[in-house]
Amino acid sequence: MKLDYIAGNTLQLLDSGAAYFNALEAAIDAAQHEIFLETYIYAGDATAKRITAALVAAARRSIAVHVLVDGFGARDMPPALRDDLQRAGVRFQVYGPDISPLTLRRRRLRRLHRKLCVIDACIAFAGGINVVDDYDEYCPGYPRYDMAVRVEGPLAQRVRTEMAGLWLRVARFHLNRRVLRLPPLPPPCRVGGDVAAALVVRDNLRHRQDIEQAYLQAMAAARTEIVLANAYFLPGLPFRQALMGAARRGVRVVLLLQSIGDHPLQTYASRAFYGVMLDAGVEIYEYTRSALHAKVAVIDQRWATVGSSNVDPFSLLLAREANIATADPRFAAALRATLEHAISAGATAVKPMEWRAQPWHRRVRIWLAYGLVRLMMKLAGYGQAR
Repeated sequence: MKLDYIAGNTLQLLDSGAAYFNALEAAIDAAQHEIFLETYIYAGDATAKRITAALVAAARRSIAVHVLVDGFGARDMPPALRDDLQRAGVRFQVYGPDISPLTLRRRRLRRLHRKLCVIDACIAFAGGINVVDDYDEYCPGYPRYDMAVRVEGPLAQRVRTEMAGLWLRVARFHLNRRVLRLPPLPPPCRVGGDVAAALVVRDNLRHRQDIEQAYLQAMAAARTEIVLANAYFLPGLPFRQALMGAARRGVRVVLLLQSIGDHPLQTYASRAFYGVMLDAGVEIYEYTRSALHAKVAVIDQRWATVGSSNVDPFSLLLAREANIATADPRFAAALRATLEHAISAGATAVKPMEWRAQPWHRRVRIWLAYGLVRLMMKLAGYGQAR
């Protein structure tokens, strides 16, 4: 698979929720034509109210504002915030509202997990950050560790095309004629830079494995280093083989994974492969300062990706995801520096000898969690075959 890199962009790494929401709010306030926003979670906290106020203000000055949220992730969105948006003229839709926590039917498990925003087809945001405050019960003193990227330039038009296409598909599926008409495409973006970057999406039609293939190709070409940070890490066999194969041929392979998680089953299951990874020479660090929610990677200090996709069955086999990839060494250097700081200041190394000496009951919990996740995937219709 060849990534569709588009030249002429400026990329800015946003290495925290604070940086992201400041940049997002500024872009919304400066919008002149339209706004598209997609998110998995839309909370009711101070951050969500702040972004809601910015969207409402934009709609009231005649900006065409479109908000698409996931029916499961945003199930706790306060009705008052939704009402505020719609009263102001914001076009609001829910992706997959027909949900049930008691079903494993594949259609209902397919969620909108993307975190995207595009303003005037000129400025775009992508990453792992939902519309929710950085601080929660899992982050007692530090914000959740997460990232996004701000893109300015022609790639934003590609993001707009993707978001507008999904918006129309959702409207047609729900026979929602009120939101079928889209505003005309804004004028071409006059501001850009010298960075080539690509939007990589995962869907259930033509792009079922694009994100995974982008990772696999980049790891296969790695010569010196792979640094990967991922919140929910439960890779399939090809991904595991790529990481271990790189380590065995002398590439430094570093994984920064969760220690504090909001989904204990996934957190425990992700540790099922620690042993074989460590034996292959992979370095594993668990982020302990707060909850890790980032989904990023840097390879050979050149290729980099930031997005919404975890390396687990939910993201790689079920959900709609979106990542930005670039081969720009300056952006890669900035991302790598951020990850190295997180490892040195907020993570604990998983040492091979200590891992092998862990109590038997902890091993049992890990493998039970892994077995349960595998069983759930099989019941949902995903076995060994893709």
